[in-house]
Amino acid sequence: QVQLVESGGGLAQPGGSLRLSCAASGFTFSHYVMGWARQAPGKGLEWVSGIFTDVSGTWYTESVKGRFTISRDNAKNTLYLQMNSLESEDTALYYCARVSRLGAGYVPEGYDYKGQGTQVTVSS
Repeated sequence: QVQLVESGGGLAQPGGSLRLSCAASGFTFSHYVMGWARQAPGKGLEWVSGIFTDVSGTWYTESVKGRFTISRDNAKNTLYLQMNSLESEDTALYYCARVSRLGAGYVPEGYDYKGQGTQVTVSS
């Protein structure tokens, strides 16, 4: 069965960095667009970033552009999110997701599977 397992979250200070990983199994990872989404307390799910199958294209929500970098290793079935210059507004539960629908501009709009999430807290 499809499994997505996130790791790498934790507590970081403002301006700090964290690297999230997502180990995928149960499907042909290299065939799917993948993404990261987050949910802050009291808010809905927000797509953060997406990456095409052959890493030829990436997308970021405006608030993380220039700070976050998405990448994937198809040989290791692993998705990554490097987060730099973290801000308190980045505090959320971060999910790895298999994208099932793309909107205009190749923005992720839907998923069919997501992991349990890893908590990122940015605080001094």
